[in-house]
Amino acid sequence: MRRNKNKNKKIIRAKATDAFQNMLARMGAFTPSLLEGTNYPLTRLTRNFNLMNSLYRSHWIIRNIIDVIPQDMTKNWIKITSNLTPEAITELKSVERKTSIIKKITQGLRWGRLYGGALGIMLIKGQGEDLSKPLDLDSIMPGDFKGMLILDRWNGCYPGTGLVTDISDTEYGLPEYYYVTDPETNININIHHSRVIRFTGDELPYWEWLAEQYWGASVIESLFDELKKRDNVSWNIANLTFLANLRVLKMSDLGQLLSTTDVNSQRELYDTVQSQNWLMNNFSMQILDKEDDFSTHQYTFSGLSDVYQQFIMDISGAAGIPVTRLFGRSPAGLNATGESDLQNYYDMIEEKQESTLRPIVEKLLPIIAMSTWGVIPDDLDFRFNPVQRATEEKLADIVAKKSAAIREARDSGIISDRIALKEYKQMSDTTGMWTNITDEDIDKASNEIDIPVETDFGLEPNINGGLSNEVQQMENEKDN
Repeated sequence: MRRNKNKNKKIIRAKATDAFQNMLARMGAFTPSLLEGTNYPLTRLTRNFNLMNSLYRSHWIIRNIIDVIPQDMTKNWIKITSNLTPEAITELKSVERKTSIIKKITQGLRWGRLYGGALGIMLIKGQGEDLSKPLDLDSIMPGDFKGMLILDRWNGCYPGTGLVTDISDTEYGLPEYYYVTDPETNININIHHSRVIRFTGDELPYWEWLAEQYWGASVIESLFDELKKRDNVSWNIANLTFLANLRVLKMSDLGQLLSTTDVNSQRELYDTVQSQNWLMNNFSMQILDKEDDFSTHQYTFSGLSDVYQQFIMDISGAAGIPVTRLFGRSPAGLNATGESDLQNYYDMIEEKQESTLRPIVEKLLPIIAMSTWGVIPDDLDFRFNPVQRATEEKLADIVAKKSAAIREARDSGIISDRIALKEYKQMSDTTGMWTNITDEDIDKASNEIDIPVETDFGLEPNINGGLSNEVQQMENEKDN
């Protein structure tokens, strides 16, 4: 019986509020706040294909946002760190140039950022019969690799439902197959994941990742609101220029004239004023009654520049690109050069190279190697060239300081001549100096460390082949 009483008991629900109350301001005490009207609906703008196309084609800021980061990621490309001859490196670069592989990767990164996803299909001679089979590297002969075909996610390609289940595969958890529609036959072609390169936009949580069919989100989606704010402010400022100079005509008894005269007289007055307005320029004159008055008022634009600058900063922050790089202008403010912002930006580019671009290059490089030499070197590896290139003045300063440090280490007996030459040659990779030092020069150099000798005049280089005077005397006594 007690259980039935509790079941029939009516539950009273009430809205809980805090104790804040301001009677004069009429705030609190169940008064709704304007902030409660703020909402963040799930829009999924990435799926709006026409909107993405329109923004990229017509809006220069969006085009820069999409293009700048991929261009900076690939502009200085890579350096092969394997123990290969200069001739072999030249052959590899020739294949990269003929297949336009850098351009294709940059294009794939662009469409991935714009649409949330893109696919690069490897074009390998003789392997177009059955693309559903895994790629066999051993079957690739010299000259077989012809480049890549880049398709965005809306261009007739979509992932399959099955995922890679092999935990040793670098693409574990990603789609195993991709379907591409042939525009001529309208037939879906099944392509194995080992034959394609994935390009994605912003990463998404798991359920949103599934909602986007294993793709990412367009980078435009996170900055679209900031873009609208900037565009509206820019258009309003532009419209204000039409009000920069207002002309005012004061006529005596104008109200009485309009109220007592007939329609024809009023029309004649309007035509007269309008004609004078049309004919007004620097060389015309204004005819007025002696009691009338004509004046001009100039509109002030003070403060608008600061407002517009703030919206530019918001766009730059949302895009993750400094104002200097995105808008091609120096930041406002005293002593503002943008160097610190650019340094942070280049650090971000290097991070994207390692996280996004490295897996792409690591998948393509063995294929390019097979198409170049017919074999994959055991030590095939690479590193990204520096994103930011130093000026000649700064580069000369770096070379001078590093060279002085190497020379001091050699003179102090820390390293040998051979090690010093190796350090000089290694420096040439980043500075361009000491490029004429050959491996033969390094092999001929002495590998003995010259320990400096302490004299009355201080430390001096030892001329006895790396032995101090005391050690040399002991060696002579042994020989005797």
